[in-house]
Amino acid sequence: MNVLIIKMGALGDLIMSTPSIRSIIEQHGSDQVWLLTSPGFAQVFEGWPGLQVKTLPRKGWLAMLQTLCWIRSGCFGRLYDLQSSERTALICALSGVPERVGNHPIFAYHFHPADRYTGQCHAQERLKQVLASAGVTPSPTLPYLPISAESKARVSAWLTSNKLADRAFVLMHAGASAKHPQKRWPYFLQLAIELKSAGLETLWLGGKDDHDINTALSAQTGINTTGLFSVQEEAELGRHARFAVANDSAPMHIVACSSIPVFGLFGPTNWRRTHAVGQQKNVIALDTDKVSADPGFIAHAIADISVALVMDKLTSSRLIINPDIRGKK
Repeated sequence: MNVLIIKMGALGDLIMSTPSIRSIIEQHGSDQVWLLTSPGFAQVFEGWPGLQVKTLPRKGWLAMLQTLCWIRSGCFGRLYDLQSSERTALICALSGVPERVGNHPIFAYHFHPADRYTGQCHAQERLKQVLASAGVTPSPTLPYLPISAESKARVSAWLTSNKLADRAFVLMHAGASAKHPQKRWPYFLQLAIELKSAGLETLWLGGKDDHDINTALSAQTGINTTGLFSVQEEAELGRHARFAVANDSAPMHIVACSSIPVFGLFGPTNWRRTHAVGQQKNVIALDTDKVSADPGFIAHAIADISVALVMDKLTSSRLIINPDIRGKK
């Protein structure tokens, strides 16, 4: 049987979905499993065993028609819609696939959780519920990025050439999507200066949306790595770092694949839904004390998080060389 998974993006969501994609591959060990994603995300799945990748545009009626033609020609026996947007639900409904799995109890899907998803739990937990509705046993939930020997060698060579192989450093992502500037914490420079005085160099992560901010920050302190590394190489870079600090963004999720502490800064977005998988204890927000007593969420300006609060979190986690250093807003 041919099996299709739809997951178009965004990148952070894609990384969070990797354990679920692995679970589907394991469930369909004797089947051919395909992933349909956006063209910019094919690289995320390089080197994945048991997975074929197809990229198609995600916007416009012509792209939808092209997608439907490809799916209907593929003779798929089951479809997992891990995107479950209005667009992909319509594609599923018109796909002709006899077994369709999705996130909401609507006509497009044969298998789904009993209730609609309105953000009542973490996105990863919801994906587990989606898979369980179709009889798929979820794998361990840590994100998964297989890293090639070539990627490991390239990162190792870069660290050596930049005299970082034997130095303590941290990764920081000060940017966010250009569509969501309200996610950007404004005190990364002050934090990097504090960490520098504690013996920790900062490497600034990011893509094209982060070029200007990383250029400005690295002119003051740290090293600008904007655009230097692939997704897998960023995860490999993380394996050599002491920890990472990031806004609610794709790099936060990528570095979570590195098995290091990743401190995510949240203000306008609900950390209960989107914190990096396996990193709940490292969330930095003003309402983390309400995780058990009050599941509600009230947005706050991310600028309300002080450098002192972040430094206290890092020192209490025993990650700072000099525990007497305290940040200032």
